[in-house]
Amino acid sequence: MSCAVPAGISALPREVFLADVFQSQEEDDRKVRRREKNRVAAQRSRKKQTQKADKLHEEYESLEQENTSLKREIGKLTDEMKHLSEVLKDHEKICPLLHCTMNFVTIPRPDALASCLPR
Repeated sequence: MSCAVPAGISALPREVFLADVFQSQEEDDRKVRRREKNRVAAQRSRKKQTQKADKLHEEYESLEQENTSLKREIGKLTDEMKHLSEVLKDHEKICPLLHCTMNFVTIPRPDALASCLPR
């Protein structure tokens, strides 16, 4: 195996030149390995970030669905409350217990109720 020595380097012994070449190749190999290691680490980091983002998006979607469901339930309960309030107002108009004069007397409640009920 012959190794040509560049023109300006003929003053150096062949072994010194080959050692420099070998050391340079080792450094290049280390750089390549380090770059590959960094590339793999960056790829892993991007994958991890993507997984976090996906998980957050899924959680967001779930919360949005739950929020929509709760809003729907609140709407139904509000409608029911309005209906029951109207029923109560209608009932208050005809309830004999609310119109009984005995309600204003300070006696125990069960007696007051019994005296106001129709016989």
